[in-house]
Amino acid sequence: MMPIALFLSTVTGTNGQSTLFPGGPAAAKLSHLSWFVLILFLIVSLVMWALIALVATRPRGNFEEHGPVNAGGGQNFIVFGGFTIPAIILAVVFITGLSATSAFPVHDGGTHMPAQIRLMGHQWWWHVRYVEGELDQRVLTANEIHIPVGRPVDIDLESVDVIHSFWVPTLHGKVDLVPGQVNRIRIEADHPGVFRGQCAEYCGAQHAHMILLVVAQTPEEFQNWLSAQRAPAADPATPQQAHGRDLFLSRACVVCHTIRGTGAAATVGPDLTHIGSRIGIASNMLSNDDANLAAWVTHAQSLKPQSAMPNVTQFTGQELRDLVAYLRNLR
Repeated sequence: MMPIALFLSTVTGTNGQSTLFPGGPAAAKLSHLSWFVLILFLIVSLVMWALIALVATRPRGNFEEHGPVNAGGGQNFIVFGGFTIPAIILAVVFITGLSATSAFPVHDGGTHMPAQIRLMGHQWWWHVRYVEGELDQRVLTANEIHIPVGRPVDIDLESVDVIHSFWVPTLHGKVDLVPGQVNRIRIEADHPGVFRGQCAEYCGAQHAHMILLVVAQTPEEFQNWLSAQRAPAADPATPQQAHGRDLFLSRACVVCHTIRGTGAAATVGPDLTHIGSRIGIASNMLSNDDANLAAWVTHAQSLKPQSAMPNVTQFTGQELRDLVAYLRNLR
């Protein structure tokens, strides 16, 4: 099994999770604050280590050798070094932070527009719904958001169970998903790429494996992706895939999942209409390949304990290969 970090960096070219290297205008503002605080911290640390070195290497002796202590000088050092200077530094950081925060008003100066995407957090995966257009043109997917480069995208954030948190550091700051409340974030990417996000609020046993990918594409590529996602599931191309579809529709899979264009219409788990086109599975804990998909279908609890996906051991080896071939064809 390929570790997620290696999978993201070598296979998908995913940008790392760092506020210091922004991939969009909002993240750039936060990056400036991060660099400022980091450099200021390093300067303060160097001064403190210099003072520690000075104290550690100063000549030692008794009272008679060094004479009486200058009480006034000691008090001034405590007042300025221990209170005034730290207060000034903290005030500057606080004011700079407020300035960065004010750059992201909730209603954007009164031009609040309807969200293009509704993102819902589950334990432990992301349900993504594109809500623009007519009902039959809306797109459902999971754990992966596609956006056009150079265009701001508003996302409504909701939770169906506990508090989650949307955080894609290279695109924006962190916003919580709170049950019973709708929050919003506006993201924008200034270049194509795959940006790794994470639930940043502890939400249970598999919190660390609740990963979100934001795929920024050129406007043309994004429209092509959106058109493909609006289409129903692809018909089986081989007898093996046809058998896999029959297995899917006759077994427990249909209790939880939807594949548009078939009789599977459940909404408990992720929509699988185009699962073959996704970068990862299990909320991007695993790369989307035949081996991982087969392992996830049959032994999900050994890979992601306490997730809602149960172990399904009712398939023979050939049946499992046929089912995986069908799912991989859903692009």
